[in-house]
Order: sequence, then structure tokens, then C-alpha cells
Amino acid sequence: MRRSTDAIPIVSKLYCSTSPVSLLIRKRPVMVNGGGFVVTDSSHKVVFVVDGCGKLGARGELMVKDGEGESILYIHKKGGVVQALSTRNKWNGYSIDYQGQNKLVFSLTDPKSCFALNSAVRISIEPKKKSNSSWDFEIHGSFVDKAFTIIDYYGRIVAQVQVEEVIGSKDLYQVSVQSGYDQAFVIGIIAVLDNIFGESTSC
Repeated sequence: MRRSTDAIPIVSKLYCSTSPVSLLIRKRPVMVNGGGFVVTDSSHKVVFVVDGCGKLGARGELMVKDGEGESILYIHKKGGVVQALSTRNKWNGYSIDYQGQNKLVFSLTDPKSCFALNSAVRISIEPKKKSNSSWDFEIHGSFVDKAFTIIDYYGRIVAQVQVEEVIGSKDLYQVSVQSGYDQAFVIGIIAVLDNIFGESTSC
């Protein structure tokens, strides 16, 4: 049984907190600085920056950086014949260490055809463990409305997203990450959803 203080590092334990964390996501204008979005904490300090194809120059590629501008997570949409025949799109997330080495840490699949529209967006942690199911996390709710929850396989809430009440704009929304969970991983998942739905990271 997981305790609330247990850390679940996926990108790195550096991004796990022993208490719940509230983050604010603000979209960047595409015409000004290539789009993407900036993530700040409750002290208005920039903790993550996400770049999409406006900055990277390639569709289906995303980069999550820390508050210092260092790349920590590279996300790539898979292609090829096998992927073209699949009913789901697949995205792979790779952590980037201080030496610039990439390591696959998660895969996300989303439905891309009318036959799979009722299927949930699911995420699996890499490398897979024999005791795990084919997925570890799932998205419930609507990204378009900025009202969704990331839950784990056991139904426990990992993170919740909602529009910032004071502003009332979907260009500014709040993410509440539960204690122990990897904030960089959560932001990476949000970055993929942002791209899937043609928002700030897409071109």
C-alpha cells in the first residue's frame, strides 16, 4: 500500500514533493516565442517550460525543461508502418540526464480512429514490470475544458487540472499534484495532451 510520503520518481526524484503541490500553467503566444507553455509554482517561480514544434521545428516532438532552462524530458510521437496501422497513436517520453543521455521512462497512447474513440488515454511506465498491467496511469475528464484527472491503476488521484477561477481563461489553468508524484512526469503528460488537441505546443 502506497503511503502519501512515498516518492514515485519517473523522470527524477528531484521533482517529487512530500506534500501536495499547486502549479499554474500559462500558454505562450505562438507568434512571439514559438508557443508552448510556462509552469510556475505558488511563489510565481518558473519551475518548468514546455517547447513544441514552434520552437523545435518538428511536429510530434516536445521538450520539457526545468526552471533553469535545462532539458529534462524529450517526448516523441512514434511513426512508421506499424504505427500507421494501429488504432492508437503512441508517444514516448525520454528522461535526459546531465550527460545528455536519453532513457525511455513512459509511453502514452491515445485513440486516433472512430473505432477507438471511447478508449481512454493511458500511460505505461518504462521499463515495464512483470507484475504490472499493460498501463499504469489513465486520464479521466476533458483536456479541452481543462477539467481532468490523472489517476493510477488503483484509482488513486495523481493530479487534477482545472481552469484558474480568478482569470476564467483556458490559457491559464491550475494543476494540483499529489504528494510523492513526479511533477515533471505530470507536466510531460499535459504537454502531450496539449499537442494532441492542437493547442499551444502544436503548429
